[in-house]
Amino acid sequence: MDDLADLISFIAKALVDDPDAVEVVAVEGDRATILELTVGDGDLGKVIGKEGRTARAMRTLLSATCARRSERAVLEILE
Repeated sequence: MDDLADLISFIAKALVDDPDAVEVVAVEGDRATILELTVGDGDLGKVIGKEGRTARAMRTLLSATCARRSERAVLEILE
């Protein structure tokens, strides 16, 4: 699951003003791994995007990667 966390971290760091504040924590659940993304102050809107389009795109990339591996992961963006 480190690869999935690295993928989300790489994408988020490219979007925000403060890439050092980006943190992705993988939490193992019963059915899926939950990737919790936190960013610095003022960067939350850049990760979510207009009408959630950027967040939706990140989730799509995550689900496509998981489908190839027969795994399941969920991205949660925390404030």
